Order: sequence, then structure tokens, then C-alpha cells
Amino acid sequence: MAIDLEKGSVSIDAENIMPVIKRWLYSDKDIFLRETVSNGCDAITKYLRLNPGTQEEMKVAVTVDAEKKEIRIDDTGIGMTADEVKKYINQVAFSSAAEFMKSVAEAEGKDEGDQKGIIGHFGLGFYSVFMVSKQAEIESLSWQEGAEPVHWASEDGMSFEMGPGSRTTHGTTVILHITDEESEFLELSRVREVLSRYCGFMAYPVTVFDVNAKPVEREIPVPDEKNEDGSPKMEKTLEVPKPEQINDTHPLWLKKPSDCTEAEYKEFYHKVFHDYQDPLFWIHLNVDYPFNLKGILYFPKLPEDFGVREGEIKLFSGQVFVADNIKEIIPEFLMLLRGVIDCPDIPLNVSRSFLQNDGSVKKISGHITKKVADKLCGLCNTAREDYETYWDDIAPFVRYGCMTDSKFYDQVKDALLYKLTDGTYKTAAEYKDAFGEKAKDKVYYTSDAKRQAASVSLYTSRGIGVAVMDYPKLDAAFLNFLEYSGGENAPHFVRVDADVSGLTEESEEGKELDQEALQKLFRGALGNENLSVTLSPMADESLIAVATEEEQMRRFREVYGMAGMPASYALVLNRRNPTVAALAGRDPEDETTKLLCQQIYDLARMSAKPLEGEEITAFLARSQKLVGLMAEK
Repeated sequence: MAIDLEKGSVSIDAENIMPVIKRWLYSDKDIFLRETVSNGCDAITKYLRLNPGTQEEMKVAVTVDAEKKEIRIDDTGIGMTADEVKKYINQVAFSSAAEFMKSVAEAEGKDEGDQKGIIGHFGLGFYSVFMVSKQAEIESLSWQEGAEPVHWASEDGMSFEMGPGSRTTHGTTVILHITDEESEFLELSRVREVLSRYCGFMAYPVTVFDVNAKPVEREIPVPDEKNEDGSPKMEKTLEVPKPEQINDTHPLWLKKPSDCTEAEYKEFYHKVFHDYQDPLFWIHLNVDYPFNLKGILYFPKLPEDFGVREGEIKLFSGQVFVADNIKEIIPEFLMLLRGVIDCPDIPLNVSRSFLQNDGSVKKISGHITKKVADKLCGLCNTAREDYETYWDDIAPFVRYGCMTDSKFYDQVKDALLYKLTDGTYKTAAEYKDAFGEKAKDKVYYTSDAKRQAASVSLYTSRGIGVAVMDYPKLDAAFLNFLEYSGGENAPHFVRVDADVSGLTEESEEGKELDQEALQKLFRGALGNENLSVTLSPMADESLIAVATEEEQMRRFREVYGMAGMPASYALVLNRRNPTVAALAGRDPEDETTKLLCQQIYDLARMSAKPLEGEEITAFLARSQKLVGLMAEK
């Protein structure tokens, strides 16, 4: 049946719909290529379902013609009849204009994600072409026998002209006449970049070609001919540009994990994330029920300042790139990882409010979290040596994940490791079994093993392991979390310079010493009336004193970044030490006594933190003075 020329208006009530679309999608105007190419892939899928076993070449071809200021997107799909063009194009893909404009009104004032997301949700993807085009044309021929080709054209997305077309094979061609303002999309490099980002893994070949590209002169070796010096003889030839396929139609994440090799996983990682370093390990997601979810999550080596790292979890919908890091689907802490997740059931464009309220999305997020936890626990239980080699790199990620997702913590709490200063690793249960009696059910740790080496050695010399927690801001918060979340059985974490209970033993020695008198002695010598001085029987009688800083106050400073807040130390004197006993009987006004008290206090502090500036200058001057006094005697 011949197609008559027809003119009309797109079947929507709101005359200003196109300005709304342009305004809301303006920052993402390059998605017009994603929308048209993915529409082409959908059309191919429909054709193959109706024609299984066909040997025809299936593809979407994107052609750039800068001279004509045109972009053509051609597919070999199912095509459309005139009635189908009216139904799918003129009626805005079943979308109700009233429903659309209601959603526009609701989205006003909401975040940018809601505004952008509304378009695809209402089937308006095709109309994104008018953000860059002064006119759009459609040439289509349905696969149905006897179908007539149809041509559709519009300059604004509101009025159209439709009549007989010229296409001779089934499929659809979208012809975009690009505006002068959007001429960047007539550059092959720009089009290639957009297609690679959005369409790099679509299910059917996607090619790009510049019709104005000139042949390139190249030199190629002449077969079986060499120069006098033995080098290959070369000849010049013109290399004619050809369409370039930009996508991998069978991405690794769609394969069965058992069919993938270690080399393939690493190659995919390097290609997608442009990281020359190998990932530590990975998780291959492959779920068909109760929802469709596939993907690969990679655990890279995290930088020390991982807090400023941008997430690199790429979300796909049926092999079409949607966005990076949609928190409603991907748990926030997983964004420290790299990977791809493909959820075909999620629309290409959908408002974030829809995701937040969608039950299946929450299940997908929970499943991803569980798979990560299962992988970590499995490594800990069955590949402990490998797990320990990964631990230093993944520890920040795991700790952050525990604090931000309580379910994740419940799943991995038995796989949390503590690296000790001797290089071994223990879980909380293993630490308690090994050191619980001596450590008095506390977990001793250091935030800087080198600077706190003296304090660390006080514990390790007694057979008490010291854990290394050297991400100050993260670990201070993490220890608070563990102590709060563990209930009555939660471990109590104490830095090596915050407590001496692990260094003491029952003893009657020095019980007769007057603690108040010694406190008065040191306060006077140091000029600090607020200094706390206590006596304690330490196992090593050669240890004179230890300076401690209250654990919770120090954590508070670290968590909230209050590095400028001065530390407040308490002095614990070893009542088993002969020097302490000798000081108890000395004259508080004696100069040597004052110098000794000052020296003991500084020595105690130095075991936790090096002296700096005027403090070290005073310490050195005092040391020389004491040496002189001792020499005179």
C-alpha cells in the first residue's frame, strides 16, 4: 500500500516539551548517540527473534559527514511501517504528555540526577537528537513482506512530515542535521569517544566512519624483495579508510567464570580502566535468578589517601553504558573498587527516586555486597596465605565497608585480620587465643611502628603481639566502631602508649612509696600543676616510667582532624625501679632533682613520639648538664 504524504504534530499536549527536554538533558547532550545506537541494537534483537538462524550481517553503522553537517545512524533491524512510525515516534513511545509534564513539575527543585533521569523513563530517548540537530530524518523499511519504505522528518520534534521513503533493505536510518553550535559532533574523534564510552560493549557490531576521510599514503614492504643492505624494500601505497568497529560484542562479564582465564581478566582490567598494575583479585558476578545480574569487581591496590579516589564502578544495562557509581545500586564502599555491573532490568535513564524505592534494586545491592563478603571469607578460610598477601592493600576498603554497611560487617567480621609488628596476621579470635591472658583481653596496637618502636618493644618483649593500625583517621573511627558494635564481647583496643596494664605484674615492691609526694615532686619540677603522676609495678624493673595519653581523647583528635590540639600526657612511674625509689627521698628544691624529673618525663614521652623543636633543644641541653654534674661527682 502506497504511503501518502502526511503532515501533523506529535501527539502530546504540552507545546513546550522540547525546550524542557533540551534544558534538562543539556549537560549530557552526547547521549543522543547512545539513545539512537541502542535503539538500533534493540531493533536488531527484535529482528533476530523473528528470524532465528539468519546469516545476514547485523550491525549499527554510524557515519559522520562534516561537509554536509550530518550524522547517520543506520541499523539492520526490524524496521518500521508507517503505522509503527506514527505509534512509536509521533506518540512519543506510548508516553502520556500529561504524565510527563507532571513528572517535570515534581522534579523541579530536585537534584540533577532526578532531572536527567526522567527522559528515558518516559520513552523520550529518540527526542534527545533534537539537542544537537536542527532537523532529524528517519528512513525505515519494515521486515514484513510487502512493506513500503517510509520517510519521517521534523525540525523541532513538535511538527513532522511523513511520506514515502527510499530505503531498500529492512532496518532504520536516522539522519541528523547538526546545528552549528554542536559542530563538535562532526569530528570523528569526538564521535568515536562518545561511542566508545556508551556503546563500547553493545551486543552487535557498532562501526564509525568519516565519509570525508582521505586515503593515507603509507609505505609497505615489497614481498620477497630487499635493498642492497639487506633491509626490506618498501613501496608507497594509498590506504583507503574503512569503517572502524568500536565495540566488543562479547564482553568478559557475560562469559561463565569457568570459561575465563586469569590472563583474560587482567587484560580486560587494563583495557577498561587504563591501569598498568595488575589487580589483586576479582569477583565474577553471574546471576540469572531471581534477577539478572552480571559483572566483574576488581580489587586494585588502594592508594594511602584512598579518601580522594574517584569511584570506577561502571553500570551497564544490557551492555549499554548507563553511568558511573549509582549509589542506589552499588553500595557506597564498593566504589573504592573498579569493575563493571550489568543489570538489564534497569532502564537506561531512570530517576534516582525510582531506584531508591525499587525493591529489586535493593536486592541487587544486597546481593553484590554478599558476593564480596563471600569472596573475602572464602579467601580467609581456604586460601589464607594468599589472603594475607592481599590484606595490607584491601584492609582500608574492608574497614570502610564495615563502618558504612552493617550487613557487610556481620558477614566479614570473622575474616578481619590484624597485621602484627612481626609481620604475622591474626583475626580477633586468634589474637585473643595467643595473647589474651598477658594482654588482659585487650588488643594493643601501634599507629606508627617506627616512631613508637620503644613502646612497641615493651609489649613484644613480654610476648604480647602489637597490631599495626596505620591509617590514623580511618582506624580511629574503625576501632570506635568495633568497640561499639561488638557488644559485651567487643575487644578493647589500646595503643601502646595509652595504657600500662599489659606491662605490669603483681608485686609488693615499692608499695611504700608516696604517690602524692612524687606527683608533687614532678609537678614542681615541670611547672605543670595538672600533670597526673601514678605508680604501677611494671614487669621490667629497669623501666623507669611511661608517658600515656588517654585513648579516647587521642582518637577524637585523629577522627576529627584536630592535629593542632596539644596532647595531654600522664606519667606512670615504675615503683619497682630503683631510680624512682631514690627520687622519692630527694629534696624537691634540689637542681639536680628537678633536672632528673624533667629528663625522666621527656624520656617517657620519647618512647611514644619524638621530641621536636624547643623540646629536643631543651632535652639535649639538659642531658649535657646532667652528664657534667655526674662527671663532677
